[in-house]
Amino acid sequence: MSNVVDQIRKESLRSDLSPFVVGDMIKVYVKIIEGDAERQQMFQGTVISRRGSGLEETFTVRRVVSGEGVERIFPLNSPRIARIEIIRKGSVRRAKLYYLRNKIGRAARVKEQSAN
Repeated sequence: MSNVVDQIRKESLRSDLSPFVVGDMIKVYVKIIEGDAERQQMFQGTVISRRGSGLEETFTVRRVVSGEGVERIFPLNSPRIARIEIIRKGSVRRAKLYYLRNKIGRAARVKEQSAN
């Protein structure tokens, strides 16, 4: 029985997404279904956490809109995610960037990764 479950999990894992880490600024394109039509909606922000592994892995993206912080949690292997684009690689020393919730303006930025 566990062989069947393992096989289903392997088939459901996505390998077509760009590899990204916490601190990166990314664009997540999400498929939205409205009636009969399907469109893609973009959500751009900084990855502040990744948690879980395998099929249950999720990541949280944060952005500031009109001075208000907005966070969305996405399942990494969801078929609703059309694609992920990496805008900028970040250089951080933490696994979770929850401290950005308390920062505003320039203090809420993540340092860009150097080209070394």
